[in-house]
Amino acid sequence: MSNNSIEIAEEPRFKLRPDWLRVKLPMGEEYKKVREIVSTHKLHTICESGSCPNMGECWGAGTATFMILGNICTRSCGFCNKATGRPLPVDLKEPERVAESVRLMNIKHCVITSVNRDDLKDGGSIIWVETINAIRRVSPQTKFETLIPDFMSNWENLQRIIDARPEIVSHNTETVRRLTKQVRIKAKYDRSLEVWQR
Repeated sequence: MSNNSIEIAEEPRFKLRPDWLRVKLPMGEEYKKVREIVSTHKLHTICESGSCPNMGECWGAGTATFMILGNICTRSCGFCNKATGRPLPVDLKEPERVAESVRLMNIKHCVITSVNRDDLKDGGSIIWVETINAIRRVSPQTKFETLIPDFMSNWENLQRIIDARPEIVSHNTETVRRLTKQVRIKAKYDRSLEVWQR
């Protein structure tokens, strides 16, 4: 090759992503309906707050997981994409807006979660109960799955949820005991086990 010639590198060859790794673009009437209801009622979903890659698929099927008690969490867990900081005051009208959205979407199995509200004495448990009761009033056929926080071991707050009698009370640990301090900075593995036990 002479000094005056330019060498052109070959473009790298990339394999196409496997089908299971591709995310479908949000579209369709059901997706639009869910987006409009969530937006109109000024609600939060873990789908949006957690930047879930499956949001388009779920909303397209007419489902969403409502997230109550705002969009700012008092914890800063390593696995989560939610905003962390000082939450806004509790929105006392949120339970009715969630209930109306459940009614409009004609949801048979409602999944509700929340940010951690360690700033509140009740940990947000009163709003949890008010949300469950509001949905039952307008949509009595709806079954509940409540994905709750650990309430910082305040078992009175946990008991409020249990007394509201959702069909499912669930709680995530996200990781094993050995990694809990790294992944869930303010959480305790044994506290989560006690939530399940109670």
